[in-house]
Amino acid sequence: MATTTTLGGVCPSHGSQKSSELENLARFADDEHNKKENVMVKFVRVVKASEQVVAGMLHYLTVEAIDAGKKKLYEAKIWVKPWVDFKELQEFKHARDADYSS
Repeated sequence: MATTTTLGGVCPSHGSQKSSELENLARFADDEHNKKENVMVKFVRVVKASEQVVAGMLHYLTVEAIDAGKKKLYEAKIWVKPWVDFKELQEFKHARDADYSS
């Protein structure tokens, strides 16, 4: 079954082959946020991932993290241009408190 993608549109990231790449991007976003804000948010897992082809790739991640002992969800946007070894955290913001124990 073929999947169609709108050129330049945001589409879900699929496949277990990307799971380690997405986890690495999420850890990068967490580390960059912690350095910039002088905080200690601890990455737990990637909850959702989407991507968009631009001059490189924009990755949109929803990540679960521990902040002050409480599970929270954050939205991260990471811009990657692998051919020039470029990776930049564009955005990292609190999405909502995670009210679950999974």
